[in-house]
Amino acid sequence: MHFRPLHDRVVVRRIEAEEKTSGGIIIPDTAKEKPQEGEVVAVGPGARDDSGKLVELTVKAGDRVLFGKWSGTEVRIDGEELLIMKESDILGVIEQAVPLKQAA
Repeated sequence: MHFRPLHDRVVVRRIEAEEKTSGGIIIPDTAKEKPQEGEVVAVGPGARDDSGKLVELTVKAGDRVLFGKWSGTEVRIDGEELLIMKESDILGVIEQAVPLKQAA
């Protein structure tokens, strides 16, 4: 099945958090919080502004994003748990840091 979100909605797959702390302590399932980081799976075409012009979304499929703790609606599509949220619920896009070149 293929799911296409409408308007300014985004489908996000949660990225699971580490099960160990940096000190090596394993965190049990009952103490874990749901991750607030995910990967964008699909995006809608965008929302319309006051003049009726289509405003495209700034996130795209494949982006890693951070979102609020209570953001989105959990759904199950083809056996996979996903979140559907508005783009405005996304706090930001995580980008890979480019290593700085050493001055010679």
